[in-house]
Amino acid sequence: MSIQSKYVCSECGKEFEITPELMVCPFCSQKQKDTEPLRGILEIKYSADGPFNVEELLPLDLEDIPDLPVGNTPLWKAEHLGAHKHLYLKDDTGNLTGSFKDRASILVAAFAKKHQINEVVLASTGNAGSSMAGIAAACGIKATIFLPKTAPKAKMIQALQYGAHVISVDGNYDMAFDLSLGYSKKHKLLSRNTAYNPLTIEGKKSVAIELFRQFGNAPDYVFVPVGDGVILSGVYKGFKDLLQFELIEKMPTVVAVQAEGSAAIHNALRDGHFTKCSSNTVADSIAVDIPRCGYYALKNLQKFKGQSVLVSDDEILIAQKELSEKAGLFAEPAAAASYAGYKKTQKGIDPNAKIALLITGFGLKDIDAATKKITFPKKSIKSIEEIK
Repeated sequence: MSIQSKYVCSECGKEFEITPELMVCPFCSQKQKDTEPLRGILEIKYSADGPFNVEELLPLDLEDIPDLPVGNTPLWKAEHLGAHKHLYLKDDTGNLTGSFKDRASILVAAFAKKHQINEVVLASTGNAGSSMAGIAAACGIKATIFLPKTAPKAKMIQALQYGAHVISVDGNYDMAFDLSLGYSKKHKLLSRNTAYNPLTIEGKKSVAIELFRQFGNAPDYVFVPVGDGVILSGVYKGFKDLLQFELIEKMPTVVAVQAEGSAAIHNALRDGHFTKCSSNTVADSIAVDIPRCGYYALKNLQKFKGQSVLVSDDEILIAQKELSEKAGLFAEPAAAASYAGYKKTQKGIDPNAKIALLITGFGLKDIDAATKKITFPKKSIKSIEEIK
C-alpha cells in the first residue's frame, strides 16, 4: 500500500507535482495584488490504495522526518477554567522551541534535507523565526530570518542563540515577508514563509490528527488564535483529510480568535471581503496587516460554518494570567487568546460539548507583556517580622 500526494490549487483546482521550486499556483498568483492575501495557495491532496495510518498523510515518508520533540503534545483537562466539564488545553508550549510553529518547521526542514537544500529563509514576527532556527540547528541546515525590529527581544535572542542569520527589518511583518521572498528568489533558497510554502499548512494540520487520536473522534469545538490564518488553515486541513477518508463524521466548529487590533479575517468573514488594516496588539504572534493565508482561511470558515470572535488586549492579558493562576500554564499573549475567545463565547456552547483550546506558545517568549498583569514585590526583607 502507498499514499500518493500532489499539489492542488485552492482557487482554480489545477494539479501540480510537488517540487521545491513550486510554492503557489503559477496561474492564480499572476493576479496577486500587494494589498491582499496570497493568491493561488496550494493544498496537498492525498489518495491511497489500501489501509494506512493517519500519520502517513504527509508529503514525505515518515523516516524522512527528524526524530525531534515536536508534536504529540499533551491534551489535558482544565478543571478550574470555564463552565464546561469537557474543556481541554492542547498544550504546544513543550515543543522543541516552545512554539506551535515547530510543527511546520520540522516538515520544511525535512523537505529541505530530502532535496539537499542547506538554507531556509523566512519572515517572522518572532515565533516562526525562532522555531525555524532551532529546528534548522538540530537538522544541520542554515536559517535566515527577516525579523521586524519591534519583535519581542526574547524571540530575537532565541533565534540568535540557535545560530540563525537574523536580519532586522525597519518595518512591519509584511515588509519582512516581501524582503524575505526577494532574498530567497535571488539566492534560489527554500522559503518557509507561512502560507506561501504549502508545507507550513501541512505541518500544522498535525494538531488536528492528534486531537482526533486523543479525543477518539473530532472534538465539538476548537478555539484557534488567528493572525495570518495558517494555523487555522492547518486545523481545517487536518480535519478535511480525516473526513475524506471517513475517519470522522463531521467537521468541528472551529472558532477563529483574533485580537481587536488585528482583525482582518474576522472582518472578512463578517463582510465577505478583505480590506487593508493596520495591526496593533500586545499579541505580537497574531499581529498582521495582510493575513497571507486569508483567502484560504476565509474559504474554509465559510464552507464549514466556522465562527470568529474578537478579544481586546486587556481580555488577552487577563486570560494569560488566569491560565497561569488556574491551570499552571504560562502562555504568551497570542496563545492565551484562544482562552480569551472561549471565555467570551462559552455561554452559547452546549454544556456537554468537547472543547479544545490551542495553546500555541510559551509565556517567556514575551516577558514584557507578561509584566502587565503582575505586581512585583515592593521591597526586600531581612526578617519575617517585616512581612505584613
